[in-house]
Amino acid sequence: MIIEIQNPDDPRIDHYRDVRERDLVGRAGLFVAEGKVVVEKLVGTALHRPLSLLIAAKRLDGLRPLLAQLADDVPVFVAAQPVLDAIAGFAMHRGILAIGRRTDVPDADALLARLRGDGDVLLLSGIANHDNIGGIFRNAAAFGAAAVLLDADCCDPLYRKAIRVSVGATLLVPTARLGRDEDALALLDRHGFAPVALSPAGATPLADWRPGPRNAMLLGAEGPGLSADILARARSLRIAMAAGFDSLNVATTSGIVLHHLATARR
Repeated sequence: MIIEIQNPDDPRIDHYRDVRERDLVGRAGLFVAEGKVVVEKLVGTALHRPLSLLIAAKRLDGLRPLLAQLADDVPVFVAAQPVLDAIAGFAMHRGILAIGRRTDVPDADALLARLRGDGDVLLLSGIANHDNIGGIFRNAAAFGAAAVLLDADCCDPLYRKAIRVSVGATLLVPTARLGRDEDALALLDRHGFAPVALSPAGATPLADWRPGPRNAMLLGAEGPGLSADILARARSLRIAMAAGFDSLNVATTSGIVLHHLATARR
């Protein structure tokens, strides 16, 4: 379904218009994927579904192997570069956008119930920065985390910038959001995940910790960190740092912890 678009005001590409100002997160479950690598992940995952693509005409031939993987009912809109830039509202150097829809939206209890055998999950609390969310999901995918749980105060991992920073990982890692009053630690306990909280004031150095078969790594926002209740009820770990400095970016922290988990099991 190759459809040529010559007019930036064509109503068929309304979802793509001014994507910086009109990010689609929260609008009927739609989101924007940007760039070939990210769109490839969207096309290849069962967790989400591409609804349409918009590409620069000059990239059409090079993208045909990717387009061949699309279902027959997915339209591919093609526009000259100036028209594409006018639609998006900025210079679209990557030359490819897609609109996707969430198809797998379990609650946290249902998601954990699906997980079988040994493995690890992340539980994020109050992380509202899209760069950090994207970085955490990228690390989760790289080190094989089974899922990422978000509390009610975390930002949406399918925000366009979060998807881009994650290089598409937010489309691949199963995720669910906790209810505002849901007891996260009780939920983890029901499904056999041992909660481990990361904090600069953690009781045990990360290097001394040996993970069990099923672990939940708890990460809080930079600044406030995890709540006192969570820190009191979970085992706490700290990452050794140079004297006089005790703070790491939360996405960096996630990578260090997930690497420790991966290497500790070898």
